[in-house]
Amino acid sequence: MSGRSTSCGARAAIRRVIACLLLAAPWVCAQTGPPLLAAAEAGDLPAIDRLLASGTPVDGRDGSGRTALLAAVQADRTGAALRLIDAGADVNARDGQEDTPFLFAASRGRLAVLRRALVAGADLRSLNRYGSTALHGPSYRGHVDVVRELLRAGVVVDQVNRLGWTALLECIALGDGSPAHVQIVQLLLSAGANPAATDRQGLTALALAEQRRQVAVAQVLREALDRR
Repeated sequence: MSGRSTSCGARAAIRRVIACLLLAAPWVCAQTGPPLLAAAEAGDLPAIDRLLASGTPVDGRDGSGRTALLAAVQADRTGAALRLIDAGADVNARDGQEDTPFLFAASRGRLAVLRRALVAGADLRSLNRYGSTALHGPSYRGHVDVVRELLRAGVVVDQVNRLGWTALLECIALGDGSPAHVQIVQLLLSAGANPAATDRQGLTALALAEQRRQVAVAQVLREALDRR
């Protein structure tokens, strides 16, 4: 009697485990996401090629609205990102956070991807959820080459975002005055950035630089103001 009871209990436990697994399966699949997106995040070029050759849509999205290209850019998988752009992936496709492959590549200094995105029709006037252009992020993160590339492409220099900052103001407010930031300030000024622009508190770029003890940046700004 005791043996049969134990056996029945074991079978019941197994049924409960199987039921839990069956219930969990859809959740697991949802978290895994589309195969192309997973391959892009992993930088798996052969898998990307196979999936595209089999007819997988290049701009299919996961539950958060990301395309495979955005996933590749976020994971810093340059080869995968370039392969997807060459296959026609939309460099301006937005996810649920208003990120696009172009904007994210610019912000995080993904220069090779940025250059290919520009060739593929990146929207130079696009803004992220903060109202920032592609120029704001690399300016404060110190990505000199990206800033130079964007200025050459014609991104608006003095767009004011929802924080009340132009790229110049953001470079100073969120930057640390490093040599890279000094270069970026010089590039922005040479491209026509207004050195007298003020933030929401009425502080100019020079006042911000002095407040944050960014000596070299402050000197560049004084010289720019003297030339006006």
